[in-house]
Amino acid sequence: MKAQFEKFMQQCPAVAILRGLTTPEVPAVCDALYAAGITLLEIPLNSPDPFNSIAAAVKHCGDRQMVGAGTVLTPEDVQRVHAAGGKFIISPNTDVAVIKETKRLGMVSIPGFFTASEGFTAQAAGADFLKLFPAILGPTYVKDLKAVIKLPIMAVGGVNAANTPDFMKVCCGVGIGSAIYKAGRTAAEVEACARQVVASLK
Repeated sequence: MKAQFEKFMQQCPAVAILRGLTTPEVPAVCDALYAAGITLLEIPLNSPDPFNSIAAAVKHCGDRQMVGAGTVLTPEDVQRVHAAGGKFIISPNTDVAVIKETKRLGMVSIPGFFTASEGFTAQAAGADFLKLFPAILGPTYVKDLKAVIKLPIMAVGGVNAANTPDFMKVCCGVGIGSAIYKAGRTAAEVEACARQVVASLK
């Protein structure tokens, strides 16, 4: 599963964070993101009916895109995401129980962290990637963390087309929410925003 995630990251190192996505929107938004070149889709669990949306996205996307969940806070949530077909688990925090359950189920683990201590805790628990959240201290902070932390780091929180190039000098990827998707945005608008982000990554 990690190798598959890495393959999609190589194609486009941006995870689209679809907070607020509704199940009826899933096909059009997934298609819009695919047309723009984004293949990693995160549906946060604080969205409406997230598990049905994850299942719908997995079914709609097939092998062309990889679907996972965000804002995953408990091992029970990990189990429900797995049952819905999600392939990766992203959290805003470092929770060893969530990381261990993610790995037990064969999924990709991407816990959130902010300090070196949290990064080491996640690394020891078996995380695959780290999500620096919020990435408000910028790329220089990531560079300092990388001197001691060996896992690949993704930047999330305040990342957009303007600052993506700087983050990509030190990060393996970025997670982007409102700069791509906001509740109520049309599929055409999502595609246009996603194309801006993809262009900034090249």
